Amino acid sequence: MTAVDAARSDARRPKRRVKAGTIAWYVILLAFSVVYIGPLLMLVTTSFKTLGEFFKDPTGLPENFGLTNFTYAWEKANFAQYLLNSTLYTVVATAIFVVTSVFVAFPIARGYFKGGQFLLTLYLIALFLPPALIPQFQLILNLGLFNSRTGYILLFLVNPIGIIILVNYMKSIPQELVEAAAVDGCGYYRFMFKIVFPMIRPAIATVTVLHAIGIWNELILPTIYLTNDNLYPVTRGLIAFEGLYGSNWPALAAAVLMLMTPMLLLFLYLQRYIISGLTAGAVKG
Repeated sequence: MTAVDAARSDARRPKRRVKAGTIAWYVILLAFSVVYIGPLLMLVTTSFKTLGEFFKDPTGLPENFGLTNFTYAWEKANFAQYLLNSTLYTVVATAIFVVTSVFVAFPIARGYFKGGQFLLTLYLIALFLPPALIPQFQLILNLGLFNSRTGYILLFLVNPIGIIILVNYMKSIPQELVEAAAVDGCGYYRFMFKIVFPMIRPAIATVTVLHAIGIWNELILPTIYLTNDNLYPVTRGLIAFEGLYGSNWPALAAAVLMLMTPMLLLFLYLQRYIISGLTAGAVKG
């Protein structure tokens, strides 16, 4: 076929038209993107402004991208201690929760004991129930763990959504693999740590991110259970900082960015596992 014939063929081919419905969906998605990304961009730009620049033009770009506000917030708000406390609470509570949840979820997923599905149903019901703050508070108080790191960590050792995701994902483990491990004389704990944990890495990553973000962003529980400033997590410390320096909006924006950065980095590191963990857990079982 010559170039002239090819050109004529392309001319006779009907042109693809963009449907009005497709354009409307793109407009809607663009509007949602502006709604979600707009405040975040404003938060970032505000954190680099001086107080005078913010009052002069709250939505404009800063004249100079300096780190003065971050230094000011770090020094004035004792954020080093707050970040250390939040990191301790998040890492310890999440690690204990993930390990214990795997050992709870596996027998339920494989049906190793009667009442497993009933127990899973109770976890599902717990998702729709409000937190039992008064009995929980009485328990922590009677144990002598009020206003302590240990007592605060104990509050985050159970999470129904994590159990549900792990159970549904573990149902994808072939029964033949379990039987082969038993025939080869593989012990239960060795089987769990050497086979089960590596096979369910997407589910573990999903549960880890969800649980860690929940602990990191928690505000009500530290307000109730922690009264010592040295024990405050970063969210409670941010409230204290806002009470003292609430009129300094650029410094407050810088403090919020410092608060969200660790969880953002964790999400970016584990995001390749999260989608597969959620989708597999949604369709199995």
